[in-house]
Amino acid sequence: MRIRIVDAFTDRPFSGNPAGVLLLTGADAFPDDTWLRHVALEVNHAETAFAHPLPEGAEADWALRWFTPATEVAMCGHATLATAHVLHTTGAHEGPVRFATRSGVLVATPAADGSVTLDFPTAPLTRVDPPGGLAEALGTEPLTVLDTGPNVGDLLVEVADEKTVHALAPDLKALAAHSERGVIATARAEDPARGYDFVSRCFFPNAGIDEDPVTGSAHTALAPFWSERLGRPRLTGLQASARSGRVRTELRGDRTLLTGRAVTVIEGELLA
Repeated sequence: MRIRIVDAFTDRPFSGNPAGVLLLTGADAFPDDTWLRHVALEVNHAETAFAHPLPEGAEADWALRWFTPATEVAMCGHATLATAHVLHTTGAHEGPVRFATRSGVLVATPAADGSVTLDFPTAPLTRVDPPGGLAEALGTEPLTVLDTGPNVGDLLVEVADEKTVHALAPDLKALAAHSERGVIATARAEDPARGYDFVSRCFFPNAGIDEDPVTGSAHTALAPFWSERLGRPRLTGLQASARSGRVRTELRGDRTLLTGRAVTVIEGELLA
C-alpha cells in the first residue's frame, strides 16, 4: 500500500509539521493496534494517520486514527490536514470529508486555493494555579496557566512576551510531570504587521515528542484564549519551532476552524 509524508500547515516542502499518511483503501476496519504502532514508530514523525473508508450511510466518510511513535492520541490537527490533502490530491475523495475519530466527527473542507479548513471542537479552558516546579521546568515564570481539557490534554501557559517564547529551552523530563501530553507556551505577537497575532511553542514529552513543529490541536485552545484577549474571532498563530508554520483560526463558539495548506514530499510503498 502507498504511504506518504506530508508537510502540513505550510505551502513549502521541509517546513510546517510532517505527518505520515496511510490510506487503507481496501479495508473496512483498522489493522491490529500493534501493527499501527510499529508503522508509526518506523515513520518516526510526530504523528502518523491511518484512515479507511466507511460504508455509504455511515456517520462519516472515513475512519481516522493518529499515532505518535509512542502512543495513540485523541486528536491531531496537522495529521488530519495531511490526510485530507492526500484524499483530495489523489482523487480518493472529493469535497468536504467527514472523519470518524476518538474526538467525534471532524470535517475537513478544501478550498480552491489548495488550503483545507478543519472543523474541530473548541478546547474547554479552565484557569488553574501554576503547579509547583512548572516555572523551573519551563525556564520562565508563567503569567497565566489553563487546563485545556481531555481532547488536548495540555497546560496552556502564557509567558511574558514573544522573545521569551522563542528563547525557551525547557527541562523536558521535569515538564512531563505537569500534564497529560505536555505544555503549550504562548505570548502575544510583538508586531502584528508581520502577519500573525500570537506565537506559540509546544512541548509534548509524554507523547514522545520533545517539541512539535506545528500543532493543530493546540490551536483549538489558543484560538479561544487569544480571541477573548484580542476581541476578534479570526486570528493567525505562528508556531515558532525550528520548522515553523502558521495556522489561521476562527472561533465559532464550541467549534474552532483551523485553516492551512499542505505539501506531499515523499510517496512510497509500504512492504511490511
